[in-house]
Amino acid sequence: MRGVTVEQYLSGRILLAMPGMFDPRFERSVNVMCVHDENGALGIGIGHVRQGVRFHDVLEELDIDPGVSPNREVMNGGPVEPGRGFILHSADWGGADTIAVEGLCALSASMDVLRAIAEGQGPSQWIMALGYAGWGAGQLEGEMRHHGWYAADGYSEVLFQTPPEGRWMATWRAEGIDPALLSNETGRA
Repeated sequence: MRGVTVEQYLSGRILLAMPGMFDPRFERSVNVMCVHDENGALGIGIGHVRQGVRFHDVLEELDIDPGVSPNREVMNGGPVEPGRGFILHSADWGGADTIAVEGLCALSASMDVLRAIAEGQGPSQWIMALGYAGWGAGQLEGEMRHHGWYAADGYSEVLFQTPPEGRWMATWRAEGIDPALLSNETGRA
């Protein structure tokens, strides 16, 4: 990725599918960008609920007593490893494998965070997702050049205080953009 500086990496930002997204799997997609560097990118989808799966279902599958945890919906985190679970959460909890997501939140994928939530000792704010969106080196940058994505700032209120179905529009609004006014395709000069 020649010419890309550290400041241009998108970790900690929210990646929005542009109107007219070329891949229907990502239509109106909202992804928290957890990792982005010269090796590629990893984002967790927070805009679409995984149908038929709730948090307690996941805990029961893993033989964890749900305890005091709320039985929340689970997000469709992305098409890669759709059975792998991730918790996006506030920075007031951290485990050995927790990754800080540049000023927005933290990411954990261990059984420790699930047990802590079930016991009422976990992060104060959290979202569970199954799967993730992944891009190889330079792939995301190419998709952005071809009218695939818009990189918004990271907004914790969108992440933790907005219902999933409203996160796409809420992020555009926070950016001061009406997506209805955007073109469905990219031009060439």
